[in-house]
Amino acid sequence: MNKQLTFLLSLTLLFLVGCKTVGVNDNQSKDYTEEVRLHRLSAEQGNVKGQINLGVMYFNGHGVQQDYKEAVRLFRLSAEQGLAEAQSNLGFMYEIGHGVQQDYKEAVKWFRLSAEQGNVKGQINLGVMYDKGQGVPQDYVLAHMWFSLASTKGIKKAIEKRKSAESKMSPAQIAKAQEMVRNWKPTKK
Repeated sequence: MNKQLTFLLSLTLLFLVGCKTVGVNDNQSKDYTEEVRLHRLSAEQGNVKGQINLGVMYFNGHGVQQDYKEAVRLFRLSAEQGLAEAQSNLGFMYEIGHGVQQDYKEAVKWFRLSAEQGNVKGQINLGVMYDKGQGVPQDYVLAHMWFSLASTKGIKKAIEKRKSAESKMSPAQIAKAQEMVRNWKPTKK
């Protein structure tokens, strides 16, 4: 099969499968051989979805030996091209120290890039970092803002975290966070 046809088939698979995120627990007994092959082909050609999907396979050990460093490498390739899901995944790797040395400031950098594009996981994770003061000064107003943005998409976890942040805030701080949400606009990748 020629390279162009193989590439088109891999793009079709990526379209059907979509982008994966870290921590998705697919059926462990599934044979991932063909999926790995197609994602690898796509990733080698610079396709961001191929890179993130192959990275998730390395993270979970699906069809390949689990390898956090390789997952980080693939997430970084995709993240540097602006894919919000990959930026969030890379931030997660820095937050927990899988495949890289734990670095909260670096985690915040990637979560912010993801969150600013409107990625819900990036917004929640960035909110958590502000809530805990990890990698950034603790700031309940910014934590509330990021949780609020994610909660507009109906994410229960974001709603719960926003309520938790509110319990630590004054009415003036809550009003400020709500104003920031009203004025917020996503960036373009």
